[in-house]
Amino acid sequence: MLSAADQTRFPDPAFSGNGAGRDTDDHHDAVRFEGTDFTGAHAEGHTFLECSLVGATLDTTRLDGSRWSECTWEGVRGVSVSLPEASLIETTLDGCRLAAVSAWASTWRDVTVTGGKIDFLNLRGARLKTVTFTDCVITSLDLQEATVDGLTFEGCTLVEPEFGRGRYTGLDLSGAVLRDPRGLAGLRGASLSRLQVIDLADQLAAELGILVTP
Repeated sequence: MLSAADQTRFPDPAFSGNGAGRDTDDHHDAVRFEGTDFTGAHAEGHTFLECSLVGATLDTTRLDGSRWSECTWEGVRGVSVSLPEASLIETTLDGCRLAAVSAWASTWRDVTVTGGKIDFLNLRGARLKTVTFTDCVITSLDLQEATVDGLTFEGCTLVEPEFGRGRYTGLDLSGAVLRDPRGLAGLRGASLSRLQVIDLADQLAAELGILVTP
């Protein structure tokens, strides 16, 4: 990962405002977007290599099909962030506060998410390999139909996560607090702690149609 001194700062006027980014280069190599306002910006299909987003704003930003490799997001804020079919490779998100993130059918590989909070994270149909969430709060996480090959939640709180019809190899939920999870019956291949299994036994039985008698 490049240091700030090795990156070129992106000019403030660019990528800000409705429709911004359409007339700019769609390949960004070693660029530092510090405090950049991407509100309403369009960067569909853009490639970001060894770039940093520091304190950037991503409100209603369109990043559909974008590709991120060896990038960092630090203290990024954004509501209604569009990332369907995007690719995040060897990328780190640190202390971000995001909401209404649409990342269905996206690809995440060697991604680390630390701290912060994400409300309404749609990863339906996503492909996740060697992804770690640490000390995060995530509400309404949708992992339905996702293909997982190594996904860990450590010290996280997951509120109303939804599972089902996915492949969950190496999905480790044992270090997370699960609040009102859905689709437990579809978690074949995932890991839960013994205490979690006990706490969720009634809900799991209900999903399986098992009648638990006194």
